Amino acid sequence: MIKQTKKQMLMLAAIASIGLSAPSAFAQVNDVVVAGQGEIPYVIDARNVVARSGTGLCWRTGYWSPAAASTALAGEFPVGCACDSDIVPADKCTKPVAAAAPAPKPTADKIKLSADALFDFDKAVLKPEGKTKLNELAAQSKSLKLEVILAVGHTDRFGSNAYNQRLSERRAAAVKTYLVSQGVDANRVYTEGKGETQPVTGNKCDNVRGRAAQIACLQPDRRVEVEVIGSK
Repeated sequence: MIKQTKKQMLMLAAIASIGLSAPSAFAQVNDVVVAGQGEIPYVIDARNVVARSGTGLCWRTGYWSPAAASTALAGEFPVGCACDSDIVPADKCTKPVAAAAPAPKPTADKIKLSADALFDFDKAVLKPEGKTKLNELAAQSKSLKLEVILAVGHTDRFGSNAYNQRLSERRAAAVKTYLVSQGVDANRVYTEGKGETQPVTGNKCDNVRGRAAQIACLQPDRRVEVEVIGSK
């Protein structure tokens, strides 16, 4: 250990004399300050600064090895990044690129609103309780980066196909008009009417007798399906 220390001191003295004869080259090299812990593969002075030759080369010690140059730290990077950049792997000498934040995932909430809750039977004018439900929907859309709202009207099988088609379209349009009045961008709301073509009751009401009983049984078919698509 004493011999090693003497050897380092002699090397520093030699460096100092070389530095005097080549000040311009030495001045162009930035100091490399090591952490001062563990095996240090380069000669350092009292400030823990790596000693260099007059041409800027780092002086290696007997402890030097590619592994030591890659592990002893000078700041946040291995000391070898400054002294032996051709030996130390490049990925050890650069900050890792932060991963890009994942793109927000789109959400799609499909809400089935009973048409009877929105409109009186056989009507397309929103009831007060229907407006309350749509207020909640408008507030939900404002919490998203909204892409589109799709409102699809459906009817039961009472009435002609043509009449039910128009009624389903008018109800979907009434939903859009109200959502727009609550601040939803009109260009984001699309409407469609399906008439009586997509019942959800199947044939369970076929044997129900009496108009009032059938109307009650077919209630699930009278609906407006609203799909809100956006990202949080």
